[in-house]
Amino acid sequence: MVTVDEVRRLALSLPRTEEALVRDRIKFRVGRIVYLAFSRDESILGFAHPKEERAALIASAPDTFLPPDPADERFNWVQVRTAAIDTDEMRELVLDAWRMVVPRRVAAAHLDEGGPDR
Repeated sequence: MVTVDEVRRLALSLPRTEEALVRDRIKFRVGRIVYLAFSRDESILGFAHPKEERAALIASAPDTFLPPDPADERFNWVQVRTAAIDTDEMRELVLDAWRMVVPRRVAAAHLDEGGPDR
């Protein structure tokens, strides 16, 4: 099971990331673009993910991954049950989501400096 504190530590180590509390939900964003958002009870983590890959991801592990809420279907978004993933899986999801919202040069520079991937 992954905790909010584990996600927070990783997310806030990534360049340009800031944490926000919006309608009692913890969110992580770069500028105005949210790339991670916890449900109010912190049992579900929504994350940026390509729309065209959404169905395949959910089909690969339907007990783990969930479609976005109807209001978020138009966005590049998927949800995951935090109890169903471990720290390594969380790390991969968070880094991939962050890479979707920062300029490539920012991601490349961070990872070249020995960021969280190493």
